[in-house]
Amino acid sequence: MTTIELRETRHLAVGDTLVSVSGGNYEVTKLARVGRGIRVHYLADDGTAGRFTAAPEAVSRVLSDGHDTPARHVA
Repeated sequence: MTTIELRETRHLAVGDTLVSVSGGNYEVTKLARVGRGIRVHYLADDGTAGRFTAAPEAVSRVLSDGHDTPARHVA
């Protein structure tokens, strides 16, 4: 069963799938520290690449397979 969980930006990892409120899916392709924030690079369902910068404690909606995964930190 696939569920949506809320995860802080600092716990995102390459390969995670972000879900927008409107239902779009975005695969995380790269994470990088930028000053005090984290830049998240992603690939949309239609193949369009994009990026955004968020605070480490900002919350994103992430697809989860229902299994507990250990916290992963961006270095």
